[in-house]
Amino acid sequence: MGLLDFLRFSGGREAEAPRVRAMAGESAEFFGFDDPRFLEFLRGGGSAMTEAGISVNAKVALRNTTVIRCVSLISFSIGMLPLHLIEKQNKAKAVDHHVYRILHRKPNAWQTAFEFRTLMQQRALGASGDGTRGDAFALIVRSGHRIVQLVPLATSRVKVRQRTDWALEYVYNRPDGGTVVLPQHDVFHLRYGLSEDGISGISLVKQAAEAIALSAQLEKASARLFRNGLLAGGLMAVKNRLSDEAYERLKAQMAARRGTDSAGEWIIGEEGMEAKPFSQSGRDSQHTEQRKHQVEDTARPFGVPRPLLNVDDTSWGSGIDVLGQFFVRYALNPWFEAWQQAIERSLLTEQEADRYEAKFNAGALLRGSMKDQAEFFAKGLGSGGHQPWLEVDEVRAWMDLGHSDNLPNPPGQSQGES
Repeated sequence: MGLLDFLRFSGGREAEAPRVRAMAGESAEFFGFDDPRFLEFLRGGGSAMTEAGISVNAKVALRNTTVIRCVSLISFSIGMLPLHLIEKQNKAKAVDHHVYRILHRKPNAWQTAFEFRTLMQQRALGASGDGTRGDAFALIVRSGHRIVQLVPLATSRVKVRQRTDWALEYVYNRPDGGTVVLPQHDVFHLRYGLSEDGISGISLVKQAAEAIALSAQLEKASARLFRNGLLAGGLMAVKNRLSDEAYERLKAQMAARRGTDSAGEWIIGEEGMEAKPFSQSGRDSQHTEQRKHQVEDTARPFGVPRPLLNVDDTSWGSGIDVLGQFFVRYALNPWFEAWQQAIERSLLTEQEADRYEAKFNAGALLRGSMKDQAEFFAKGLGSGGHQPWLEVDEVRAWMDLGHSDNLPNPPGQSQGES
């Protein structure tokens, strides 16, 4: 999309789109009778209700601590890792190419590269809007053949259509009510690899909706227990019938001990009562175990290992390096490839794609301890009789250190002496 077209896109109005507003929660707003989300809404009997009895959208899902942990881990990793455009032949950074700046530093006028990629990744996971799609969209703004901005478009406002010539087009429902039809050339489309039609990605939030809903109901049950439950530490048992006066006083004590402020306190008895402490029942233990199980069940679609969810700490210490490698290989690598190939498809011409490629640098997540790194680099430089395969400046670059030519000379040594 050219700059003049972008100005019209931002300020002008196109044909009005019919809007259907369904009174079924925050996410039940549709942009036409042919909106796929409206058709799904009708097929579901008017509500995307789970078997656990609640409707799950992105806002509901992100209130679940497991979901927000998984989404933030993946999204922040994609946002913080360096993403470079490099030349395939010599692996040098293509710093003079206009796409390099867009990817690495400034995608648009109001977002950093970290903010842009984190937002796009969150949307591709299905953790935004109604949570039913695993897609993220950005408008490509060009000045001539040069890309100058990537403008994020809300997933819920974009409808993807495939034309008879197999090309895609994107119908964008603007906040002012107008619609714009964007060609594939003007849209950067990031989608989850699994798809039912090869066009739109599957939302992980939608696929995990039942597990999320069950977690939410268990959370509510625990909250009700602490709000309304009687959390006494024990009671006083009596062999005979209590007098009316003693019974009323005992009822008043029980009412006063509702809630967490009185947890563990004892009930004072009278008229020959016997002390009997309370202990956790098997039912309470099962409830606790069920909540722990739901953490793992909710996180499973996202591919995040248990220790990274703070469920247990058995893998910390010497095993943390292996755990980080596991997370990169099985949770992040598919997303690296999705980003890299989407960039080459949408942001590079065919000639540029033959010369350049986009690459994430996951080295910061894959590095071992300082001792392991020192041993690796020493062998790479030829220590211990090994055949060297590294140069000093390559090692310094990996450690974010300057070029060796820029190092100051040792005291008493002139420039050029060794």
